[in-house]
Amino acid sequence: MTTDIIPAGRVALAVEYDGSGYHGWQIQHKPAVATVQGKLEQALSQVADHPVSTICAGRTDAGVHASAQVVHFDTTASRHPRAWVQGVNTHLPDNIAVRWAAAVGEDFHARFSADRRTYRYIVLNRPVRSPVLAGKLTHVRQPLDTQAMQRAADHLPGEHDFSAFRGAACQSASAWRFVDYIDVRRQGDLVITEICANAFLLHMVRNIMGVLLAVGRGEKPPEWAGDVLQGRDRTRAGVTARPDGLYLVQVRYPGHDLPSLEKGPVFLPAP
Repeated sequence: MTTDIIPAGRVALAVEYDGSGYHGWQIQHKPAVATVQGKLEQALSQVADHPVSTICAGRTDAGVHASAQVVHFDTTASRHPRAWVQGVNTHLPDNIAVRWAAAVGEDFHARFSADRRTYRYIVLNRPVRSPVLAGKLTHVRQPLDTQAMQRAADHLPGEHDFSAFRGAACQSASAWRFVDYIDVRRQGDLVITEICANAFLLHMVRNIMGVLLAVGRGEKPPEWAGDVLQGRDRTRAGVTARPDGLYLVQVRYPGHDLPSLEKGPVFLPAP
């Protein structure tokens, strides 16, 4: 993080948060509903000494987490980077923190300048749930066949109409998205799925995970994932996976000189 003063203008932040206690990223019309955006804007406004509005890279759902959410806002205040990081963090609850702050040009947009977003979905796959990790991952009792899950996932990369994995309330004008890769791996009792795409539809990752988990439990064959994709019918895709295990871990901005945007750590104690 630079030691120079960040001048008035556009500022980018990386934000990490535990979404368990929030109704998602986006501010809701009901004032009593807690959101990550609401808490962050309150803290930023105190440091800026004026109302601040933010735009994020990806509006995460209720209960979804992030280790590398990227946000931008415009300000008339000039502040040291410490003010936008440590200063803002003093006004935030313990489950939200700014990781870094940087000056950016007016051509930078946290949402539209991003060309890739990466999510991880983490499952604790053992007979007994973990009280310590409750809300931090999804618990599946039945043994999961990760090789079958990967074979199912292999049907999805590329540019496709992902209507079958689109949430009913999705407002996107198009269901076409480009998925770079889906990687499923086991690490002890953890099954970790990583999905990278140019952008995601509402509930898209959780709906994909609903299909992969059904395959992993042996309820469906791997080829079913391709059938669901080609069918473009949300009612054929099965249940939406829980939000608990989902993390936004990386956003990529080609052509913009920002602090490290390597996949943020997801701190999980050994189960």
